[in-house]
Amino acid sequence: MKSIPVTPPPNNRIAQLIDANLDRAREGLRVMEDWCRFGLKRNDFSIKIKDFRQQLGLHHHNIYRKARLTSEDPAMGVSHPAQKRRSTPEDIFIANSSRVQEALRVIEEFTRTTDPNLSELASNLRYETYAIEIKVLNAKEGIDKRKILQDCSICLVTTNMEGLKEIVCNALEAGVKIIQYREKFLNDNEKLSQAKDLANLCKKYNSLFIVNDRIDIALAVDADGIHLGQTDLPPKMARRLLGYEKIIGRSTHCLEDIRNAEKEGCDYIGIGPIFPSITKKKLNPIGIDNLRKGLNKTLLPAFAIGGINSSNINQLSQINNLRIAVSDAIMNSTDPFSKTEEFLKFLT
Repeated sequence: MKSIPVTPPPNNRIAQLIDANLDRAREGLRVMEDWCRFGLKRNDFSIKIKDFRQQLGLHHHNIYRKARLTSEDPAMGVSHPAQKRRSTPEDIFIANSSRVQEALRVIEEFTRTTDPNLSELASNLRYETYAIEIKVLNAKEGIDKRKILQDCSICLVTTNMEGLKEIVCNALEAGVKIIQYREKFLNDNEKLSQAKDLANLCKKYNSLFIVNDRIDIALAVDADGIHLGQTDLPPKMARRLLGYEKIIGRSTHCLEDIRNAEKEGCDYIGIGPIFPSITKKKLNPIGIDNLRKGLNKTLLPAFAIGGINSSNINQLSQINNLRIAVSDAIMNSTDPFSKTEEFLKFLT
């Protein structure tokens, strides 16, 4: 931005107005910055917003500060009932983001001829604030998704069969909070149609919908995340495509896989197969001892997976805070609702 000399406003009232809105914008930005820093733990957002404040501070010239109206301000201390209805941090963030945008618009309009550098800056920052508001709200969605993930004890991995939607619905009604859509044989149009139906069903039950392998389908149906095998696209690449707010899971079969999943920024892992599995016939079971070792080596939510059913789940009874991922045991059950309840009762 080319530096152009600042011309004093034609009268003191305009200087007061500019001063007040510079203060208002910077105060609102500070509220936004602190929520990103302490609430969301997103330094990338807080650093960017802090830079907005600093840029405005460099243009808060003495001709504005000296005109400051305090005790004579007729609107000082005036509040609005809507301020008392901001019940969540998100409400407060949005209110302050709007406050910043409004203040910047006022600054932009009243400094066009006397302080064009400030006017241009206010215009640019206003649009930047619109963009970062959306990013922060998306980050909040990511936090909500990870809270559901943290509280989950069972993940249902689907297989294609007659009555798929009804089976998934029964499992969700029984209390399943993660559905992983896994389909290897249908064409892409059929997969997309199934995924849309199941994604909408999961939204109805406030449950997570995760797509196995296919990032394109996950994006197409706005899934909550993706689950990747060891030979699939690397998690870091998946993160770049999906964004921070989406969940990324990873199949792991040994301690090295688990360590790598943590380094790659995965949100959860599956450890297995624990027992011989119908869906993973080529993989040798790792056994309960290796499951226990894996769980002891990670802080990520970890789901035991592979051949788990009613006849062998009691072998896992000594494992604390056990989470499981199941497919055949529920999908091929004559009563998916009751079978899901049975597993959930065991896990709790």
